[in-house]
Amino acid sequence: MANKRSLILVLGDQLSLDISSLRDFDPRHDQVIMAEVWEEAHYVSHHQKKIALIFSAMRHFANQLKKQKWPVHYYQYDPDSPYRSLLDVLKSAVKHYSPHQILITHCGEWRLHNAMQTWSKHLATPVHILEDDRFICSLAEFKEWAAGRKQLRMEYFYRYIRQKTGLLMEGNSPTGGQWNFDKKNRKSYSNDPPVPPVYQCKPDKITLGVLNDVAHYFPEHFGQLKPFWFAVTTEQANAALVHFIEHKLAYFGDFQDAMSNQHEFLFHALISIYLNIGLLDPITTCKMAEHAYQQGKVPLNAVEGFIRQIIGWREYVRGIYWLKMPSYAKENAFNNDRSLPSFYWNAETKMQCMHQCLKSTYEHAYAHHIQRLMVTGNFALLAGITPTEICEWYLAVYADAFEWVELPNTLGMVMHADGGLLGSKPYAASGKYIAKMSDYCKSCHYNVKTQIEDDSCPFNGLYWFFLITHYDTLKSNPRMKLVLSSLQRKSKSEIAKIKQRAQQLLMQLDSL
Repeated sequence: MANKRSLILVLGDQLSLDISSLRDFDPRHDQVIMAEVWEEAHYVSHHQKKIALIFSAMRHFANQLKKQKWPVHYYQYDPDSPYRSLLDVLKSAVKHYSPHQILITHCGEWRLHNAMQTWSKHLATPVHILEDDRFICSLAEFKEWAAGRKQLRMEYFYRYIRQKTGLLMEGNSPTGGQWNFDKKNRKSYSNDPPVPPVYQCKPDKITLGVLNDVAHYFPEHFGQLKPFWFAVTTEQANAALVHFIEHKLAYFGDFQDAMSNQHEFLFHALISIYLNIGLLDPITTCKMAEHAYQQGKVPLNAVEGFIRQIIGWREYVRGIYWLKMPSYAKENAFNNDRSLPSFYWNAETKMQCMHQCLKSTYEHAYAHHIQRLMVTGNFALLAGITPTEICEWYLAVYADAFEWVELPNTLGMVMHADGGLLGSKPYAASGKYIAKMSDYCKSCHYNVKTQIEDDSCPFNGLYWFFLITHYDTLKSNPRMKLVLSSLQRKSKSEIAKIKQRAQQLLMQLDSL
């Protein structure tokens, strides 16, 4: 009797030997398929560094499998290839290998998952989509947790996952007597303590080849390709994690919301990139951080804030995404209809905060969570940008952006376009918040202390105009009561001047 053969398709964000589709791999009979294809590289205009990261990490992972004597058929990117999509690749592989089944670990985007539902028919071969159990909470478990709840709040989900994993727990109680130390994590940064350098990896021969390919084939894509220093193997990603824990984690909590002209990365880990493509395991990562706390090397507020981002927020937004898609992507609670300003693509704006965050995005395919939420995202919210446009931008420009994590964060958290499903209030703020948490305003063309003058910070006028415009929608939200009471104290004359200033700003968005 002939041995049965399985084809295992490994995607660019599944670069781990622990993925479900590879767990029972038999190198005597089975075949790994990996492919860099036109469709996945172009469905949005991905940052050049993002493409280079994924292609290089894929090629390194394929080499790792080959060294273990695992058969790998790898399709390297070629714009003239007849294999434009993953389905095209599988059609060719099925014809060549005649497998009895195709195995795929659950992907991270509805677009691709929806297409996969039809692949069995197109290939005349069973396609089995297996759970992605690199995540702590399965999709079925999240659905069960969410069932019957009036509000799906991350804080309560986070507590549930803390109890499930035992991370930072003492029996049934949280370490330190409280679940969340976020109130301690809101310090601005004034050049003390010194910021350690970001961990950088020198490109090897494989990565240099990828950089040449990306420069040649994707010159029109957003972003600066070099210098390139991302980790592209599990070993490198683990070294980056160890560097963070040893040199930055102690101050991550205090300054995780801070922003600085001089220090783009501050005390952030920059490991979401590696978690999201499979080079790091979330539980192992959290246990390493927890161990540093147990050894007395880092304070509780730092390690709790770090772990919350991974087992709380990361798991929560994935659950929301798969629970609510595909209709979720079309939500637009504020009926926004303005186009994304051109400076999101070129960083040419007189607003120093926006310039700095967009410049970092262009150069590094990176900006930390407060820069995304309270600067570039806050501006999009206040300016009434169409959610689909800003969501596509975030998906394209950040190296850690895959739709399962990007869409809920942008559409729900940033734009509040889901009407409060994900976040309990809109994260709208005036320039006052940016001035408090950064040094951006000190070197800005605009005056953050005024609201209606011609040189007033655009965030100020747009913030109050946002509250005026959406007052009827927001007044029922208890978390908006305080700021709306401030609005009510303004005179009719002040309101009229705010509206006039805001309309002026909205008419000239591209030139701000």
